[in-house]
Amino acid sequence: MFLKTSTARFCFCVLFALPIVAFAQQAQITINASQTLNRIPSNLYGACIEDVNHEIYGGLYDQRIFGESFEEPSASPVIAGWKNYGGYWQPGKNSISVNAGEGFKLVKQQSPGASYTAEVLMKFGRQNDNAGILVNVSNASRGADSFNGYEISLDPNKKVLVFGKHRNNWTPLSETKLSVDFKNWIKLKIENSGNSFKVYLNDDKSAVATLTDNKAPLPPGNFGLRTYNADVAYKDLTITVNGKTTTESFHAEPALKVSGAWDAINVNSTGSFLIDTNNAYNGRQSQVIMHNGNKGIAGVANSGLNRWGIALRKGNFYSGSLFMKGQGLKGDVTISLQSADGKKLYGTQVIKNITPEWKPYTFAIKALQSDVKARFVISINNKGKLWADQVTLLCKQEQFKGLPLRSDIATAMQHEGLNFLRYGGTMVNAPGYRFKNMIGPRDKRPPYTGHWYPHTTNGFGIEEFIQLCEAAGFEAAFAINIEETPQDLSDMIEYLKGDIHTKWGRQRANNGHPAPYKVKYIEIGNEEVIFHGDVRSEYEHYAERFNLLQNAMHKKDPALKFICSAWWRPGSPNMKLVFEAIDGKADYWDLHTDADNPDAGAKVDSSLTLMKAMFTGWNPGTRLKCTIFEENGGRHDVSRALGHASTLNAVCRHADFVLTSCAANALQPLGQNDNGWDQGQVFFTPAQVWGMPPFYAQQMASANHLPLNIASMTTGPVDVSATLSEDGKQLVLHIVNPAEKSVPVNIKLNGFEKRNANASIVQLAGDLKDVNTPAQPKLISPKSTRVSWPDDKINYTLPAASYTIIRFSR
Repeated sequence: MFLKTSTARFCFCVLFALPIVAFAQQAQITINASQTLNRIPSNLYGACIEDVNHEIYGGLYDQRIFGESFEEPSASPVIAGWKNYGGYWQPGKNSISVNAGEGFKLVKQQSPGASYTAEVLMKFGRQNDNAGILVNVSNASRGADSFNGYEISLDPNKKVLVFGKHRNNWTPLSETKLSVDFKNWIKLKIENSGNSFKVYLNDDKSAVATLTDNKAPLPPGNFGLRTYNADVAYKDLTITVNGKTTTESFHAEPALKVSGAWDAINVNSTGSFLIDTNNAYNGRQSQVIMHNGNKGIAGVANSGLNRWGIALRKGNFYSGSLFMKGQGLKGDVTISLQSADGKKLYGTQVIKNITPEWKPYTFAIKALQSDVKARFVISINNKGKLWADQVTLLCKQEQFKGLPLRSDIATAMQHEGLNFLRYGGTMVNAPGYRFKNMIGPRDKRPPYTGHWYPHTTNGFGIEEFIQLCEAAGFEAAFAINIEETPQDLSDMIEYLKGDIHTKWGRQRANNGHPAPYKVKYIEIGNEEVIFHGDVRSEYEHYAERFNLLQNAMHKKDPALKFICSAWWRPGSPNMKLVFEAIDGKADYWDLHTDADNPDAGAKVDSSLTLMKAMFTGWNPGTRLKCTIFEENGGRHDVSRALGHASTLNAVCRHADFVLTSCAANALQPLGQNDNGWDQGQVFFTPAQVWGMPPFYAQQMASANHLPLNIASMTTGPVDVSATLSEDGKQLVLHIVNPAEKSVPVNIKLNGFEKRNANASIVQLAGDLKDVNTPAQPKLISPKSTRVSWPDDKINYTLPAASYTIIRFSR
């Protein structure tokens, strides 16, 4: 999953695609059931999971505590007159700095109006993707693209000035090449006149750019600062309105030293708090609670992912463990489940005899009442000092087949009809993403700086993913970081597939899984050479790493299938370079596609045709094929459902060349979309799970799978694939109408004589922007009917924006 924007990155299109949605016309579908074109892969119905928006840690993984290792820094100080939307903003004298992260922003609460000049000095730190200022800001909330406004930022890697528009998404408008020293302080000055902005750098008298948005310009709004994966400092910010200049002091009150995912409980001011960075049990820091001996309670509370609440069911046991140590502690520690405001107590357990050294303490609390927004509390009510680290809270009664996974979410994935699951994405590109850090006791697995979340846990890793697939009946594929060592990956294969007499196979058995895993597909890297453009040296590096790692793993198990993840750029000569390096070693090349548009399959069709032609042009005897491990976009509505259905149709037409097609993302927590990619198929809250329209498109296609792709010819604005059973007694049509008008169709079935007059129809339809909600979880869902068509001529009207499956039999 690539960065920042889901803007299409392919240069090929089908000319008839655009007019389809503008008008409707008669369509003709002619089927020749006697002509089989290819076999359709049985594992076609895939999805991709990646912890991009907490879909795993905070969702599928049944760890109810978010911030288990207290790795998050304490909350940013409250900056007077500003509001923080993510990140740790540290004030100084007329200055402020922020850590790198996915779109952290600080927004001034009072608008400077429609016309003003802003000037600030900026300096980038170690991580330096992109940072700058925001103008015309409104409707801001936490999340990379969760606001309306213009971004004017600096990109040190590309050495450009970036101008773009956010409307709860990202639309790039322009880039301007710069010649400045990005290692020193840079003065950024903008003159705002509404929707036109003059930009000056350093002390230049001439503007480096005049930026204008003439298409649906945004109204005046607030001013802000923003980083996108950059450590950056700002100082000497001035804003001039009507000739009056104000210098921002960034005055702040000290914040309580409580790890950012937790909240302080400080009844009668009995407590004080510290974050200990010198002696954590696991990771870099632990939480310290200090009680002064007065009457009252001091403690910390956790309310789950981004404080959305922990769901409790009356009568269920919520168990877990935490590591603690004490100093001068006069009393016991209380673990409790409470209402969000702490006024209702749902269960407690007292833990005695806290030692001066780190030690694990277990608990099991029976919930006395159901509550979907409960909190978990660690507290003391007597004088002393308590350290806490590595907290786990699970509910075995709500788990999937004995695994630490939410049963409701995993079961929904099964009900979707998935039979292939890929675990990968940009998360694997993080330097700390390493297999050996993901195995063994969870409390000893080191947290690391993830790509999507800077305080990522290793509680769910590759082995847990394989266990999920094993229990759910999915074919598994996972990606690894290309900077892993050959020896570590050789050990990984022995761990996953070796018998218990091998060193690593024995360790797997000791970790609770004696039988080898049935691993077949491994992707080496993810979207490699995407971040800096079409760079030959990076493609060369990838080819070198691919061969080194593939060789190490292939020696351990020659039956493994390997996937190349080099970013596909069909117009680049570097594609042939990579192909020649990996041909004969890679089994598949991962192609990532866009699926937001209802007729997305047309583009996928042309991309697959071109890719196959290029492969066979370079080597007519090649065995290298394609797999689509990410269908990407920014939607989860009817349009995206049709885009997925038309993509499946395209893959059926290329079934001899494509392994599977995995829609991203499989999962999405409602309202927790920190990093964009608003494209989940299964949505969930702490207590509810439901499918979006793409979920149902996948379910329909999977439930009506037949193995033979047969000849079909279509005229008119519809997309069709036709399939046949092995015995020739079942024929299924998959028809996508991307138009926003109904389309009459005439269907002619050749080679399927003596069919039954009755046929069954299952259909998904709605407005292109329709989605399902917690209140209406099945607003857009399939409707089934039976029809009688005794004549040879079959006439039917497809509803607007619909996916229709018709099943005939004989």
